[in-house]
Amino acid sequence: MSILGNRVQRTEDPRLLTGAGRYVENVPLEGCLTLTFATSTVAHGRITALDTSAAAALPGVVGVFTADDLGLFDMPCLLPAGVVPGFPGANPAVTRPILARDRVRFVGDLVAAIVAEDRYVAADARDLVEIDYDVLPALIDMEAAVADEALLFDEAGTNMISEIVMEPATDPLAGADVVVAQRIVNQRIAAAPLETRAGAAVFDGTRLTFYGSTQGPAGLKGALAALLGLEPANVRVIAHDVGGGFGAKGLISPEELVVAALAIRLGRPVRWMESRQDSLVGMPHGRGQVQMLQLGATADGIVLGARLDVIQDCGAYPNVAPLLPTFTWLMMTGTYDIANVAYRSRTVLTNTTPVGAFRGAGRPEATFALERGMDLLAARLGLDPAEVRRRNLVAKDRFPLVTATGAVYDSGDYHGALDTALQAADYPAMRDAQARGREAGGPIAVGIGVSTYVEITNPIKSPEPTTVRMDVDGSVTVHTGTGPHGQGHETSWAMIAADRLGVPMTSVTVVYGDTDATPAAAGTGGSRSLQTAGAVVAIASEQVVDAARKHAADVLEAAVDDVEFDKDRGVFHVAGSPAVSAGWDRVMASVGEPLREDAVFEAGPSYPFGAHVAKVSIDIDTGYVHLDRLVAVDDCGTIMNPLLVDGQIHGGAAQGIAQALYEEIVYDEDGNPLTSTFADYLLPSAAELINYEVVEHETPSPNNALGAKGIGESGTIGSTPAVVSAVLDALAPFGIEHLDMPLSPQRIWHALQAAQTR
Repeated sequence: MSILGNRVQRTEDPRLLTGAGRYVENVPLEGCLTLTFATSTVAHGRITALDTSAAAALPGVVGVFTADDLGLFDMPCLLPAGVVPGFPGANPAVTRPILARDRVRFVGDLVAAIVAEDRYVAADARDLVEIDYDVLPALIDMEAAVADEALLFDEAGTNMISEIVMEPATDPLAGADVVVAQRIVNQRIAAAPLETRAGAAVFDGTRLTFYGSTQGPAGLKGALAALLGLEPANVRVIAHDVGGGFGAKGLISPEELVVAALAIRLGRPVRWMESRQDSLVGMPHGRGQVQMLQLGATADGIVLGARLDVIQDCGAYPNVAPLLPTFTWLMMTGTYDIANVAYRSRTVLTNTTPVGAFRGAGRPEATFALERGMDLLAARLGLDPAEVRRRNLVAKDRFPLVTATGAVYDSGDYHGALDTALQAADYPAMRDAQARGREAGGPIAVGIGVSTYVEITNPIKSPEPTTVRMDVDGSVTVHTGTGPHGQGHETSWAMIAADRLGVPMTSVTVVYGDTDATPAAAGTGGSRSLQTAGAVVAIASEQVVDAARKHAADVLEAAVDDVEFDKDRGVFHVAGSPAVSAGWDRVMASVGEPLREDAVFEAGPSYPFGAHVAKVSIDIDTGYVHLDRLVAVDDCGTIMNPLLVDGQIHGGAAQGIAQALYEEIVYDEDGNPLTSTFADYLLPSAAELINYEVVEHETPSPNNALGAKGIGESGTIGSTPAVVSAVLDALAPFGIEHLDMPLSPQRIWHALQAAQTR
């Protein structure tokens, strides 16, 4: 019986839970120096004076370095045109100085690097760096930035980083009986991983070893080599354990580059780890879109077309933000049969922290806009929100499906997912109870929300290599270039290898996170791992079986073509004679040396989907929202380990609920961040969340042998619109049609007061 499909406990947990994790801060480095940064305290300004003398004179300070001291090249824009289908490329005139030279562009912009013998001296020295500014007008509002009345980069001549325009031959709203329109803000939020960004570097005179908290060791290695002028063979990146990433640790940061540059310059190990406050101000934020949605439909609720205009906040420098609207466009039709769509997006610079990828990266933004539109359409027509969705879902027999935006959906059963969620929630009973409660009145308003979604995982194709080695003693080692930051890869890859090789899972060791010991791969992001790295582990393991078959034939004294492998028993036998067999011990003894197989697999994207149902209770006297239930049906294709899938859904839903109700990065009109600590940025704890009801639903993907689709971002994408839908459903009797996230007590209370005044 296969181990796949079973609830197998994570093998990495005992090490992580008992304090044996190998994080950047834990790496023992003799004589290691501490790096910190003096950063800008204004959102936009010219540096008129920079005095580091007092900081440099402090005992214990090894050096204070400015842009002129380091002499590093600026970091280029994210991607040129053509790398990602549909992405037009970003304005190459906009680059990021590693340390600000003459101008700062957001609060937190790096100005000087301080290296000291310990963190306490470094912190004191940081406070002694004196920076004077000629303050310039700050652009905080992304809609205002479009006008180009003030520029962040004079040489670019515009604040626009990139633009996408998709205008069909026929107006998508033509012939509609009803058109609903809504301006929607998908607010800026923080990734806030448990482990903030960190890096440590050692240089031996020839070779650089970098310890990183990164989602992509191979990508970080390549960036360090290119930006520092080193041969790739002379750069090693190690990322043993990573305490969360959510997309924000996917690209090299200027801080990491400075760590490496100073280790080379000073000839001593250098370590940097940002504080939580520095992280909330400096780590790339997520989301940050203003959307204008229009849906055109018939009188019975069939959507004919859609138009979406997006302004994407880039922040002060390009990170992943220019790419995000590409995915918003791609997933604009969602689970619905919408044949005609128009789209425009503009990505603009603002004097704020750069925006990067965050769990879903452009896809949740598309789903949220579309689901808000479906709710507004249902309200306009007086139809049940679930019924409006059902009438527009793509039928099961339409797959594979090419959508109006060019996405190629691999497989799906959208009606099945919605029906499963509604049945699990007992939706009719929920509606009946809600109606009785409204009739009775009282201080509590109950709301029910529904969402459906589809997303793209592994959106950027790239080869995924791996190596599987069977040693003479029967132990197995998997070398993978895809490393975990909470996903459970050690468990998953060991399960797959054990299944294909017919060996105990305990005999499999998974090696990851070291560019000297693992193949170069794209890293972990975009929910790509199982369908790429997991699939290639299966392929390489099967190649090991094939390589061993000829040795098994010798042991069994049979022709190679007559030898079969029984993976349930982990033995080779002659076809038709299973009683006479040879296990791995006998076969490997005859081989006399390890069997090693390399494999490469390049998978196309997959399109996981699902449906969520949420129920909330709102105290109309205070505006406080209590989430009563969340039923989540998330289809990730064939499930390898339900325990890991549940964990990903729970974590994703927590972040989706948080965006709906709690989290928002806020700046004042001068660009000062007002949410730079957890006292102000409302990250929910377990006390604010509930135990979600996760219901399995499997529709295998034809794009890989495992039938797997991604799951890492699904819970986030489905939960946010469902919870917002529930809140606005509760507020509908008061005449409130729309509120922007987060749906805080204050925002709801003010809306209720305004409604009562009306």
